[in-house]
Amino acid sequence: MSKSSNQKLKLPFLMKIMLEKTDEDHGLTMQQIIDELGRYDISAERKSIYSDFEDMAQLGIDIVCDRQGREHLYHVVSRQFELPELKLLIDAVQSSKFITEKKSRQLINKVKTLASENEANELQRQVYVHGRIKTMNESIYYNVDDIHNAINLDRKIRFRYYKWSISKKLVARHGGDHFYVSPWALTWDDENYYLIGFDDLSREIRHYRVDKMGQIEMIEERREGKDRFKDFDIVSYTKMNFGMYSGEIKRVTIEFPDEMCGVFIDRFGKDISFRKSGSGRSRLSVDVAVSNQFFGWIMSLGPEVRLTAPEDVIGQIAKASKRFASNYN
Repeated sequence: MSKSSNQKLKLPFLMKIMLEKTDEDHGLTMQQIIDELGRYDISAERKSIYSDFEDMAQLGIDIVCDRQGREHLYHVVSRQFELPELKLLIDAVQSSKFITEKKSRQLINKVKTLASENEANELQRQVYVHGRIKTMNESIYYNVDDIHNAINLDRKIRFRYYKWSISKKLVARHGGDHFYVSPWALTWDDENYYLIGFDDLSREIRHYRVDKMGQIEMIEERREGKDRFKDFDIVSYTKMNFGMYSGEIKRVTIEFPDEMCGVFIDRFGKDISFRKSGSGRSRLSVDVAVSNQFFGWIMSLGPEVRLTAPEDVIGQIAKASKRFASNYN
């Protein structure tokens, strides 16, 4: 009997069958494997398949045989991604606001191909994308790529920056004028993607939400601000800017009950220093960008948490709280 044109592809198809049909909890008998190969018009004998399993092991795909009753089941025991890792990736995609609902489903379907068919069904049960808050800017993926290219090529970019109007339409800021920025870093904060760069006009480090950027173009000018970014700490920058809202950087002291220390560790990291401030209370000093978003965060922690320094920031939060309360008189 003449061999089919697929016969020379026996090993790739065998790998495909084993990766798709088997996992730690599901296996195939040797006859089932031969039958699956037959679906691709490939003939095989047991001895040749054993040899193929050895070749697959050289490629990092280990096949083991388990006995269940009178049957021997063969299955894959090692994969590039374990099931808990794939669940983690899917959770990140579906919870990310900067990825559109359409793109989220596309990415999740691609992630599912890294699992067996049975594991993919398990992954499907945890996918909840519809109804989540998602960006509507499909171009964000290309924006990120354009920014990375400019960073790698040491070039400035120009773009238009948008905001939402009351009619739910994106309108260009600054009358549609271009922003000229030297891009230095991309960061993900509060479920949004941000560009951090050196702004030509203000001559300062600024950040911009990538999904609000449009018509990005790389220009021939070299980036500026290298001296400002030489010792730039992006982690500290995002900690200081609450919700990525800018403000004057001030060192503030916050006093709180000891049992709330975890709130501040979660926000500022383990490198902060606590000092005793009376029975059952402590304080810490940190640099923050003073803004209404920072004040809102402090007030959300309850009356047991309060700012104790500096005086000018205490005055600002006092005025802000009065203005807020006046809305409900």
